[in-house]
Amino acid sequence: MAPVALAFGVLGATGNAAWLSAVLTASMVPMIATLIIGGGIADRYGRHLVLRLTSVGAGVSQAGVAIVLLTGQHPGFLLPLVALNGVFQGLTTPTMRGIVPLLAAGRGIQVANSLLASTRNLARIIGPAVAGLLTISVGGGWAIAADAASFFLAAFCFGRVLAPGRRPRAEGSLPMVGELWEGWSYFRSQSWIWSVTLAFAVWNAIYMGVWQILGPVIAVDTFGAEGWGLVLSARAAGSLLATVAMVKLTVRRPMVRALSMMTLGAAPLILLGTGAEALWLAVAAFFAGAAAEFFTVVWSTVCHVHIPDRLLSRVGAYDEFGSFVSIPLGQLSVPFLAAAFGAAPVAVTGGVLVAAAMLLPLLLPSLRRIEMNNAATSR
Repeated sequence: MAPVALAFGVLGATGNAAWLSAVLTASMVPMIATLIIGGGIADRYGRHLVLRLTSVGAGVSQAGVAIVLLTGQHPGFLLPLVALNGVFQGLTTPTMRGIVPLLAAGRGIQVANSLLASTRNLARIIGPAVAGLLTISVGGGWAIAADAASFFLAAFCFGRVLAPGRRPRAEGSLPMVGELWEGWSYFRSQSWIWSVTLAFAVWNAIYMGVWQILGPVIAVDTFGAEGWGLVLSARAAGSLLATVAMVKLTVRRPMVRALSMMTLGAAPLILLGTGAEALWLAVAAFFAGAAAEFFTVVWSTVCHVHIPDRLLSRVGAYDEFGSFVSIPLGQLSVPFLAAAFGAAPVAVTGGVLVAAAMLLPLLLPSLRRIEMNNAATSR
């Protein structure tokens, strides 16, 4: 709910897109900056404890955002609050990456990742609609307040999770900086990990720029907001279907299939640039969404199985940081490229580049040999 409610809440309070850009940036930058330290904290102090604390913190910061919007305060007060919320997101993301292997094993890891992804995608379908209704009826502030309440509920639920706590600190154990360096050393030594991270740095820079910025721009001049809504809904439906299927599906040579399927993500960008009708774009978006969530479940499971548990959050943090750090660059550069070369050529070129980025890691034999549930050889 939060992105929709925050966007309309800020625009309603200021009538200025520049304020919305400032608020979104104030959240994104701290989130990315905190990812790596978040991985170190999670591996050092216990992931379930970190999730409880970050949920409470996110609830408090979102409640502050709701109060600012509901009381009509100056939008400048939003900036430190969303920045704080970004920090808690940065701490939560690598911690969530490491919690699943503490609660599941063997085939259950893939099932757990599939169920988590299904729930997430269902929320992505329902959440924006609920936020829209709340924003129209009672205002964006109340939608943010409901989001804040959900974080407190999450903290209560995490409090009931029984998982191993903080490991006893052995004499002479590494300090936090040393542990972070240990995670980095493992990350850079595993070509199957950093190659995928680099591929998604390219993917995110292009896809987030072209799809999120040029997509609506092209839609306004062609099939309109209604058609764009159909396309986004189709993508969400494909994502949900894939994650439900992965509960039962067994995949051999998972990374070959997952990265190959990710090339389907090029089709919506190319169709967007060639002026395709909304229906065909929706079909392409459906399969692209399915491919993206298929990859998400596969990648999460492969990491859970093949990365040592004690390093999982730290290595996951480097993966997340490397994948996300290019997003602002893509979002800032795409409008200038479109102004120079035209939106359509940029979209088509972007589609070709993201397909190439997904296929290049498959040149590595270490990546092609990976199996998803071969836990016995990974720890």
